[in-house]
Amino acid sequence: MAQFDTIRTATGARTAAIDEGLRAHMNKVYGTMSIGMLLTFAAAWAVGNNAAMMETLFTGFTRYIVMFAPLIMVFAFGAVINKLSAAAAQLFFYAFAAVMGVSISYIFVVFTDFSIAQVFLATAAAFAGLSLWGYTTKKDISGWGSFLIMGVIGLIVASIVNIFIGSTEIMFAISAIGVLIFAGLTAYDTQSIKNEYLAHAHHGDSEWLGKSAIMGALRLYLDFINMFMMLLNLLGQRE
Repeated sequence: MAQFDTIRTATGARTAAIDEGLRAHMNKVYGTMSIGMLLTFAAAWAVGNNAAMMETLFTGFTRYIVMFAPLIMVFAFGAVINKLSAAAAQLFFYAFAAVMGVSISYIFVVFTDFSIAQVFLATAAAFAGLSLWGYTTKKDISGWGSFLIMGVIGLIVASIVNIFIGSTEIMFAISAIGVLIFAGLTAYDTQSIKNEYLAHAHHGDSEWLGKSAIMGALRLYLDFINMFMMLLNLLGQRE
């Protein structure tokens, strides 16, 4: 009986340690993501309210560089993440967030500041609810992954094609479908980040945990920023 109590106590202590570690891990994920969001909107506001910079960055071939730079950086990040230290990965993420801000800075020219703020708050509320559900639900939603990733690829292809077509109808459809896809990804990615931590919690690999938190922040950051942009296209009041 005493041996059983000892095993139960040890098991309970290990479970409590894992739960505490998970909370710290998720706090780092959300904290890193939040700093990235602040950098993004600070960069977007600074460039979007500077007419000279807007003319330089969004004229001619330069605009395509600005538009596609975040996408290139995401692929590069995935390719080199294993070679970077946790500190270097975090620095790369913050640099990416600033570049993303420059890339979406045009919203401060196209949309009113009030509607940008409104849509941002609506996105934040939706994101919080979806992420909380993904974290707390007992339902296994891992099966959503392949379907949602295929949807993202379809959105990227359709968006690139529409750059040259310029169809408002296609843009509306992309935005409407995109909101649903990134809403699903928010819940899916949150549960995935949680499960990945639990799967590695016993290993005690601090370097992996640090980089995993940054990759998790990047995933949720992309879900938020894309959902925000899609909703802004649907609901934003234009200048």
